[in-house]
Amino acid sequence: MYELSKQFIFDAAHTLERKIETESSRRIHGHTYLAEVTIRGRADPATGMVMDVGLLGRVLETTRDALDHHFLDEVPDLGPATMENLCAWIWRRLEPACPALYRVTVSRASNQDRCAYFGPEAA
Repeated sequence: MYELSKQFIFDAAHTLERKIETESSRRIHGHTYLAEVTIRGRADPATGMVMDVGLLGRVLETTRDALDHHFLDEVPDLGPATMENLCAWIWRRLEPACPALYRVTVSRASNQDRCAYFGPEAA
């Protein structure tokens, strides 16, 4: 069994309703996010790959483009711009092209926050 991971960085702004630190969260503010996508499975005997990393890179690039330098409050089907919703949104975008999708992680280095999502079936 193998795990193949690839990362991408995106910068985006949002607002957020919270119970603490409400004033600064309600204002438009931005973060640099790091997303990591992990594919898990057995290597195909013919190709020796779980998934062609070039194909994975192309799929990630279109996903990154939909988030990078965008106002996350306006991204369709995202909901409140939490790391949890970002993980699930990225999962939904990638799942059709990545049937062996195992985990999506979103983190922010500025405050060491990190969230991992294992898909809707993992609950």
